[in-house]
Amino acid sequence: MIIRIVEKGTESIKICDLMELVKNNPKIVECGAIFSFEGIVRGKEIDKNILQMDLSTSDLEQTENELQDIVNDIKDKYGVIEIAVVHYIGKFKPGDQLFLAVVAGAHRYETKAALNDVIERVKYELDFKKEEHTDDGTNIIMSGG
Repeated sequence: MIIRIVEKGTESIKICDLMELVKNNPKIVECGAIFSFEGIVRGKEIDKNILQMDLSTSDLEQTENELQDIVNDIKDKYGVIEIAVVHYIGKFKPGDQLFLAVVAGAHRYETKAALNDVIERVKYELDFKKEEHTDDGTNIIMSGG
């Protein structure tokens, strides 16, 4: 299992890397579904263009521990076999990968639900500060945005 917060530019982990790690779990033979999600930086909002986004956390170790807690909770809740998550921090341009998640489980229903829960809980529960640099200025959004 890989659960990481990674500074952009220090490592390059791709969604296919997480897929391979999940497939290497000895319990993969119990799985009938693998779902993945790759979150990228959006460059266009309704009324503005995003030129750059800076994402940071005040305590990397604590945020990574909270991510681990979320993953453990979701594994218990849905009974899925494996979850792998990487969230990048740093400076990003539109189209850059930001958040990767892969979930493997016995059946598609609980596996898909677990992935959705990972996506939503990471977005709303982890302590990230997001600065969007737009053509109209800079917007600061704390976790949950």
